[in-house]
Amino acid sequence: MAIDRRKFLGNTGLLAGAAFLLPAMSSCGGTGAGKSKRSGKGLKLSFEPYELQLKHVFTIASFSRTTTPVMLTKIEWDGIVGYGEASMPPYLGESHETAAKFLSSLNLRQFSDPFRLNEILSYVDAVAEGNCAAKASIDIALHDLIGKLLEKPWFKIWGYNQENTPLTTFTIGMDKPDVVIEKVKEASPYKMLKVKIGRGTDEEMINTIRKITDVPLCVDVNQGWKDKQEALDKIHWLKEQGVVFVEQPMDKHNFDDMAWLTQHSPLPTIADEAIQRLDDVAKLHGVYSGINIKLMKCTGMREAHKMMNVARSLEMKVMIGCMTETSCGVSAAAQLSPMVDWADLDGNLLISNDPFKGIEIVGGKVILPDRPGIGVIKI
Repeated sequence: MAIDRRKFLGNTGLLAGAAFLLPAMSSCGGTGAGKSKRSGKGLKLSFEPYELQLKHVFTIASFSRTTTPVMLTKIEWDGIVGYGEASMPPYLGESHETAAKFLSSLNLRQFSDPFRLNEILSYVDAVAEGNCAAKASIDIALHDLIGKLLEKPWFKIWGYNQENTPLTTFTIGMDKPDVVIEKVKEASPYKMLKVKIGRGTDEEMINTIRKITDVPLCVDVNQGWKDKQEALDKIHWLKEQGVVFVEQPMDKHNFDDMAWLTQHSPLPTIADEAIQRLDDVAKLHGVYSGINIKLMKCTGMREAHKMMNVARSLEMKVMIGCMTETSCGVSAAAQLSPMVDWADLDGNLLISNDPFKGIEIVGGKVILPDRPGIGVIKI
């Protein structure tokens, strides 16, 4: 019995533009073009905890940390393995324990066809509320597996041009001026920096950076500003310093003040903590200029793709971001990058123990690997 690849492409809105895939679809599966036999066995899920070690203390408006817990997942079918990841910074409420409990509750062996993507991921999402990063780890591994079976990277399955990838920002966390200078010097290959502010040292952070570089900046306030007029005054000053946009300036629940700030701001305002899943996008139209989509918050690539399309239909700006992650999670997010305004895909660059090889940054630009699935190699 052949895998229903044509139905898969139709269900995901890809059939009309997927003629280039048809030769591969008639014979793909397993490890080569000559293998089209369906295994008849269900999907095999495995997972293991991992701890990311950050190169520097990571400080934002509300906390600092030196590590990030992740769960590395694998979905195997017919000898082919798809890789996934759940990155779980503590403030999001997930952990090794919660992820292990959720993933252990799943029965993916009931699915004998990985191309039933929507059905599988709808089942995963319905098992329990929350657990968004754990769900993302399944979504990413399944996309990786399907891409390998189709022998295509996902940016090609979606029909995107890899030459259109943007520059990525490189994050500079809050610290003492001498440490900030060290971080900025290390970030010299990058053409745009993302600066964490919001703890009362905003001008010191920006002025310190401007002593050694004039590259464009964006700032992430992480809800640190409390007064809308003061926030607007800061944004006017930031524009004069070469800042391009302002991310999550005020409390995520403060819709009225944020709408006023966005209306009067000379710079785009981008939602981060205020945006999580698909249903949130339309609610933020008119409140922010755009959204920052993160796979770990929205349950993975399938929903991120939908969120991007809805935001575009509302004429909102789109940024694709990440947590501190391995190259697995970052490379999965990067598959969307040819279609966004900005990318913040440096999570793998902030850690010292990346177990994967995936996207590369050359001259500050995101370079997508031309490998099937999400394009990662386990090292």
